[in-house]
Amino acid sequence: MAATSLQKLGAEVLGTAVLMAVVIGSGIMAQRLAGGNVAIALIANTLATVGGLYILIEVFGPISGAHFNPAVSLVMAHRRALAWALVPGYVAGQLLGAMLGAWLAHAMFDLPIVQFSTKLRAGHGQWIAEGVATFGLLLVILRAPVTRVATMVAAYVGAGYWFTASTCFANPAAAFGRMFSNSFAGIAPSSVPAFVLAELIGAAAAVAVHGFFRDAPVAPTVEAGGTSSRERLRRPSARH
Repeated sequence: MAATSLQKLGAEVLGTAVLMAVVIGSGIMAQRLAGGNVAIALIANTLATVGGLYILIEVFGPISGAHFNPAVSLVMAHRRALAWALVPGYVAGQLLGAMLGAWLAHAMFDLPIVQFSTKLRAGHGQWIAEGVATFGLLLVILRAPVTRVATMVAAYVGAGYWFTASTCFANPAAAFGRMFSNSFAGIAPSSVPAFVLAELIGAAAAVAVHGFFRDAPVAPTVEAGGTSSRERLRRPSARH
């Protein structure tokens, strides 16, 4: 039975909220425990994000697709994998969830609930990094075998924390939500528009590159019994 529109929107709100709580909460905890060692704090923040993202994709993927990201929703609508009529609700839900997730993280750590980040993230390097981060994320989503999406997305984001200068936001909702937190994971409101623009450009570039490789093979996944996902997809359904 397919999920209803309300269930899909609820999954996007809740999933994005929990994701932001994981990102921001682990950043707060890491900063408190790392004793000023930023590298250790970033490692802790990365590991928590990778684990949380993987679980959330597995849990909410069957319901809403587990986008948690307006760029992903726009690309899926462009590919007709999501009805355009649902896009405004998805994006609004993701933004709302991101803000609520920031507030939840603050509540758990006894911090003022409503706050704004003062952490400036600007400059050509940061913007290029966000474009690259989002490009890679969308390309992974578009090219990954269905059964490996959660693992590959989580792994890519974990790598992106370290190989991009921006620490791989790759998500307009994340940029929006993190501006409500003056913490390790925050971003100043004035830095958000350029990040979002870079992310959308990166997403568009991923769509173009995926189109170029459209007919190229995708690696099959081997399941129990030695049946690959590609073979399974080619077999006629047993249902009539």
